[in-house]
Amino acid sequence: MAWGDLLGYGGRIAEAQFNPLDARAKSSIKRMRDFHRIVAEHSNRNFRTLVINDGVAVFRDLSLRSSSVSHDFLMRSWELFEAINQHEARASQPGIRMVVACGFRIRGRKAVIETDHGKVNSILKRYQDGFLTVDQAIREASTARPSFDAVPQLQANFAFTKAYVAESSGTGGGFAGPNFFLDTSLLKKTDTEWPVGGKAFDWEHNTLGLKSEFMRIEHLSPEKYTNEASSRLKTGLEVAQTLAGDNDVLEALRRARKN
Repeated sequence: MAWGDLLGYGGRIAEAQFNPLDARAKSSIKRMRDFHRIVAEHSNRNFRTLVINDGVAVFRDLSLRSSSVSHDFLMRSWELFEAINQHEARASQPGIRMVVACGFRIRGRKAVIETDHGKVNSILKRYQDGFLTVDQAIREASTARPSFDAVPQLQANFAFTKAYVAESSGTGGGFAGPNFFLDTSLLKKTDTEWPVGGKAFDWEHNTLGLKSEFMRIEHLSPEKYTNEASSRLKTGLEVAQTLAGDNDVLEALRRARKN
């Protein structure tokens, strides 16, 4: 899970008194639109994103048996971070801070919103009754929006909680400037040459009881995943074992699902 936030955005909008018609807000609005465009360009079915104003959440479930997904997600997150900050630098903007964190999430059932089925049924009925052409029906269906929406992968997602709270702690929490921070729970070792980064540091949020070890990544070469033996990143199972402090974490999760 990754969370990134544009630095200084709120302050700039506040200067314009949160009025988009104020001339001082124009650069911030353009900045946000450019940010959304870059995120969209880097998003795909294996790298799903959700933008919320000046922030972006990126999510993917790790593979229990292979670290290839870990590699792919980390590299894509770094590439997104670099693309945004390069654009920000050209526009003389403060940049983005991004935090990649590991954590469990609770899987839930996909909600069925009956009220939204009525919209589809209405389109079908009007088409069958001859009030809509095929082209009109398709266009109306393509622009229909649900009255309720949620991203299931972000509900009860404790990696999201950790990444968001850690990034929000800012310089006081050890997360200074437009930098990229990685939860070392994803790494097999923190004293290797890849990824290149600063010294690992402990972070803790006393009120929420959240804590983890992070390191600031200074450079992440485009190293390709080859095999498990050479991998410097953990599989999803190894991450789960680290987080739970239990090598039999899968059995513990199975028991929890039955209760």
